[in-house]
Amino acid sequence: MSLPPALQRLWTRLRRGIAPLPEIDASLWLATIQAYPFLHALPLADQAKLRALAALFLQRKQFHGAHGLVVTDAMAVQIAAQACLPLLHWGKPREALAWYDDFVGIVVHPGEAVARRESVDEAGVVHYYDEVLLGEAMEGGPVMLSWQAVDDSRHSAAEGTSVVIHEFAHKIDMRNGAADGCPPLPPGFMGSASTRAARALWHAAWEPAYAQFREQVIIAERFGGAAPWLDSYGATAPPEFFAVACEAYFVNRAQFSQEFPALAPQLAAFFEPGRSA
Repeated sequence: MSLPPALQRLWTRLRRGIAPLPEIDASLWLATIQAYPFLHALPLADQAKLRALAALFLQRKQFHGAHGLVVTDAMAVQIAAQACLPLLHWGKPREALAWYDDFVGIVVHPGEAVARRESVDEAGVVHYYDEVLLGEAMEGGPVMLSWQAVDDSRHSAAEGTSVVIHEFAHKIDMRNGAADGCPPLPPGFMGSASTRAARALWHAAWEPAYAQFREQVIIAERFGGAAPWLDSYGATAPPEFFAVACEAYFVNRAQFSQEFPALAPQLAAFFEPGRSA
């Protein structure tokens, strides 16, 4: 007995080890796109690619609600769409999502999370303190997000903030070890002849930008100077500057390009190879 054509195509794909991509319900996807201005502004072709990426992401990851929070399908899709946005121009969905293959779990808190930290001062004394978090990406481990912060980003396009993109930018940064503000750069990045040359090119733009931004934040906080547009949290360390820059780049690219003309082309070359900034 022969199979119907549709089942025959499915059987052929499965025999080749290529299962069809999952799909996200059309109405649920449309609601997600409309909720976030920076997603709604994407060309229709890019929205379709993002939908395929997000669907596969949802198939591969596990969501866990903390403190009794129930993670609904709508919440999961909103997180998945933003998490996959940086991967949009990195090839086929399965290839692109390999950047996130070091973890499975995503823990969603209703609001801010409090983490117990410790530090050692110059005298060797250990100090314990509590840190309030809106999100956290752990090297080789899960991603934690505050749903309140995720939901708030629907209204913060002008500020260029997205806690989801921020934490997944850390995951991208961590692909070559601990986050240091320089992700693994592709061969020939911006015309560079080697990996070392590519990193030198990256640092030549990012180090002075970070130093200048950090000085601007210090002047604003200590001496009443003008507050920077970019989230001041980026001044705490180079990896945070990279993550803050990434979220601003994707959420409000026009403003980011105006504020950081030396960094926008680098992010374009990294996230959109073959396309102009």
